[in-house]
Amino acid sequence: MMACKTACQMLQRRLVSSAATSARLSLAELQSRRDSLFSQEQARQRALYPRVEKIEVHMQGPGLQGTLLVMNKGMSTPHSCARHLTEWHMDSAVLALVDGESWPLHKPLTQSCSLTLLTFKDANPLLANQAYWRSCAALLGQVLQNAFKDEYTVELLKIPDVPVTSGAFVCDVVLDQQLDSWTPSEEALRSFTRDAQQLIHKDLPWEPLEVAPSVALDIFAHSRCKQTEVEELAAQSSSGTVSLYRCGDHVTLSEGPLVARTGLCMQYEVTAIHSLEQGPWGLHRRAQGLSLPQQLQAHHTVWRKLRKRAEKLVEVTPSSASETAALPSEDSHPQSPAPPTQQ
Repeated sequence: MMACKTACQMLQRRLVSSAATSARLSLAELQSRRDSLFSQEQARQRALYPRVEKIEVHMQGPGLQGTLLVMNKGMSTPHSCARHLTEWHMDSAVLALVDGESWPLHKPLTQSCSLTLLTFKDANPLLANQAYWRSCAALLGQVLQNAFKDEYTVELLKIPDVPVTSGAFVCDVVLDQQLDSWTPSEEALRSFTRDAQQLIHKDLPWEPLEVAPSVALDIFAHSRCKQTEVEELAAQSSSGTVSLYRCGDHVTLSEGPLVARTGLCMQYEVTAIHSLEQGPWGLHRRAQGLSLPQQLQAHHTVWRKLRKRAEKLVEVTPSSASETAALPSEDSHPQSPAPPTQQ
């Protein structure tokens, strides 16, 4: 009965989406709507904890054994806990483990727990590296969403989960069919890179929010592509919810946790946009980039070698996401006559 009810709700949302897409909004209107709905749901969830209740957070990690923090249930986050420690913990924390579960730094804690702050310098930085690569791809999607004038549609597809060993993070996108013949120039790639670096300089938080599929479907009512992704993620979720993240006024879906803030992405460059094949939404393209965090900077000669590799098309296979690796280290066509003008 519950499954039938959920299916009916999704079908109803789909019908609403069909009507919504017929009345196309400008990018500013679209982002404002999604931002507002995100804030409304965030406020609703916070209101579930009207009274201040205390929880005990047992800190784990080097030098923190035995550290006990008394925090506020449903309000305090791992980032709040880091603020009670040292400036190093605040600056270095990328992700958290809460009772052994990967946990975004800005996600509220709802019960007493053990907490480990993860950094890129940990003995096993796998979870931090995966979240970083995923976050770099989300940042690239945000850049592409904002890069084109309103007369060109930009549809962000589900971000492929690729390992660091692929050499580049990737973001799949469908641009307006008017741009099917467009080949990005080196100047266009540099412009995308500058846009990304502006977001990095702002040091914006990635705010997480777990929501019911119906809420996510409403937020993405003007994107049939995103609605399909919501349904896929909800079907795979053990809790039946989907994960949203907000960066500035940009709201996106994510299959896994993102890092705490854009400022962690220090070296960052958009390296290529490859045309793939025609899909149900139009011509699929794969945007790619390379990045290293604050704590793992590379010499410019090493960076050039890494960048060359990151220009090559990354092939996505079902097994690729399960590969383990560390972030890269020192060891390790003509433009069309009418290209899109960036805002």
